[in-house]
Amino acid sequence: GAAAPAPAGLGLRLCLGGWGSLVNPTGVAACPGSGLLAVAHDGKKRIHVFGPSGFCLRRFGERGDAGNDIKYPLDVTVTSDGHVVVTDGGDCSVKAFDFEGRGVLAVREGFCLPWGLDATPKSEVILTDSEAGMLYRLTADFQRGELKKCQVIRSRLVSPRAVAVCQTSGAVVVIEHLKARGPSKGSTRVKIFSAEMDLIGQMDSFGLNLIFPSRIYATAVAFDKEGRVIVTDVCSQAVICLGKPEEFPIFNPLISHGLSYPVGLTYMANDSLVVLDSGDHSIKVYSS
Repeated sequence: GAAAPAPAGLGLRLCLGGWGSLVNPTGVAACPGSGLLAVAHDGKKRIHVFGPSGFCLRRFGERGDAGNDIKYPLDVTVTSDGHVVVTDGGDCSVKAFDFEGRGVLAVREGFCLPWGLDATPKSEVILTDSEAGMLYRLTADFQRGELKKCQVIRSRLVSPRAVAVCQTSGAVVVIEHLKARGPSKGSTRVKIFSAEMDLIGQMDSFGLNLIFPSRIYATAVAFDKEGRVIVTDVCSQAVICLGKPEEFPIFNPLISHGLSYPVGLTYMANDSLVVLDSGDHSIKVYSS
């Protein structure tokens, strides 16, 4: 069949947060059905939930040492059954909350440094462990607060951080952070796996450099509803579409101005693209 046309450039529709309310934000996720957005950051209450109009509805996840407190949130996702799941780098755990902010589950399955996570349509959570170089699938009954299974689905990755699951095909994309050779900052590599966890495509900063005009350092990743891989690039302060796994990589900048340090990315049910910008501590919502 003919290739679907690449998405056109996007326009800014809404800007939330700003300097006062979000402190060093690290992750953003959209609730599949409701249009709510959950944001993880380093403030007094670590999780903020925003409504579709941009109003902050609630804040929870106190900074502290109690079981349901959050020491240092690295990423957040929202399951289709309405639970907010957070990776806590402070005590190397994964914590789940309902939308009222009540803690329902904390998982400490011998993680070294749980980092990125994304939810599947079945409310399973795909999770990276940056220090162990692992990718996990976590299955739980969040309503009852029961962990069912936490299995390694891929190992021997290099500092995997951001991860995204394609809601239609089940493909998984991971961003690895490679060590620097010499004085440079290091580089990143984008790896795509099929639903069965076979490697179907990869491209590092060097390879992307051969095709694209500038060096790419990818910090966040998402799939759009057509199954294309979208990344944030902090070098060019841009959001770039790399295409579908089978055509990977193409180069199509979706947002090329107005961002300062994009670190999070998610799509809402209405196909708006949400970018978390830690440069000015804001959430920017774009639509085509």
